[in-house]
Amino acid sequence: MTFEPQELGQSKADLAETLKTLRKRAGRTQVWLAKRTNMSQTKISNIEGGKLTPSLVDVELVLRALDAPADMVAQVSALARTANTEWQDVWSQRRTGLEKKQNELAGFEQSSTEFRYFLLSMVTGLLATPEYVRASLAAVPGDHSKAIGKKLERQAVLHDTSKRFTFILTEQAVRWPYLPSSAMAMQVDRLVSVSRLPNVRLGVIPLGGHMPNAPLNTFTVYDSRIATVETSTGAMVFRDHRDVSAYLNEFSVYEGYAVFGDEARERLSEWASGFRS
Repeated sequence: MTFEPQELGQSKADLAETLKTLRKRAGRTQVWLAKRTNMSQTKISNIEGGKLTPSLVDVELVLRALDAPADMVAQVSALARTANTEWQDVWSQRRTGLEKKQNELAGFEQSSTEFRYFLLSMVTGLLATPEYVRASLAAVPGDHSKAIGKKLERQAVLHDTSKRFTFILTEQAVRWPYLPSSAMAMQVDRLVSVSRLPNVRLGVIPLGGHMPNAPLNTFTVYDSRIATVETSTGAMVFRDHRDVSAYLNEFSVYEGYAVFGDEARERLSEWASGFRS
């Protein structure tokens, strides 16, 4: 499916209006539909009012209850998938303030319990030293002290033992010389330190051997409900279960290539020594 950026915002309103129109054409009330779909009347009202974006499962339940024709089912299902996808471009983020993005990520972290991070080319903020965080924003014009502070503040979530984290970093992500050598050595040391937290699994994928699957993007999966995929000009946020499942499956593949525990720490220590030498 092709997503046009302007459609991703409009599709939510279109989906709400379409579902409302279908219900009215069928001569049914929100109360009737709520009973048939095992949802609350408030939820139906919020969906039709555009206050709540329904999942594909919700949409399928509504369409089945209203006995929608097959062509309409396909059309509305496609609309629902678009409505569950969000494009966040970097220029909009800069206009609204990068700390707003940090607040959004903190919200994801607060509402989730299991996190999977695949890091293709850089270290993510939760694992970064202050120097690395500052360097990651250095090319963006303006004062980003609040965003930097929020990034570092978010790292406290790693010590919440009710949450579980799995980080997979490629060798490139670890060793890319983003900072001077001494600072890079400290960054790699931090990865070793974080890997010892009881609720963190940190793995690295060394470049060697045969790996027939090639990653294209850095991505994060929150529980089994949201996947965020980073590009050079922004990020896609997926909530459709098929998209999220696809990234969970991809993560499992790279998990099979990674080394964890003492073996990962041995590799990291070697790379840190390389920076120091």
